[in-house]
Amino acid sequence: MSTLPIIIAPDPILKQKSAAVGVVDDTVRKTLDDMLETMYQSGGIGLAGVQVGILKKLIVADVNWRDEEAGSRKPLKLVDAEVTWDSEEESTYNEGCLSFPDQYSDVVRPKEIKVAYLDEQGKKQELVASGLLATCIQHEIDHTNGITFVDHISRLKRDMIIKKLEKAKLRGDFDHHHHEHDEFCNHG
Repeated sequence: MSTLPIIIAPDPILKQKSAAVGVVDDTVRKTLDDMLETMYQSGGIGLAGVQVGILKKLIVADVNWRDEEAGSRKPLKLVDAEVTWDSEEESTYNEGCLSFPDQYSDVVRPKEIKVAYLDEQGKKQELVASGLLATCIQHEIDHTNGITFVDHISRLKRDMIIKKLEKAKLRGDFDHHHHEHDEFCNHG
């Protein structure tokens, strides 16, 4: 497994829609594994293909891994995921995103969802999620549709976040995100 460079906002690719995968083969499985490795290395709880420059409907998530022992990780790998039902009841989470480092904002989403997807064997599956997992999956499915969490907040807050990231990019704050990790790395 290897880690992949994460695309940092603002970047036009984050606004593009991802294509359906359809057939889950070894290449797709390897990509999902690399995405999971990248997510864990970066301290995230979810990652979509577009965030690593892959415009395919690929999502990985594991919302509790930071609280658990390494051996008890429960990664989810979702291919071509779509929400088939969501609750009227909503919940608010202070969301962040690996493509928006150190930026957070409250986002209101349905509290419970039903998701149809293909698993890593290409079998159709359905999942009912609530709480943080529901929020995380909706956040990642948004990514596959070219939507980021800042699209759910006020224009004023969104503009402030984008300006901060533009300045940080100009300073080169994220340059370490764009290299191959090897035994000489002293971070992550």
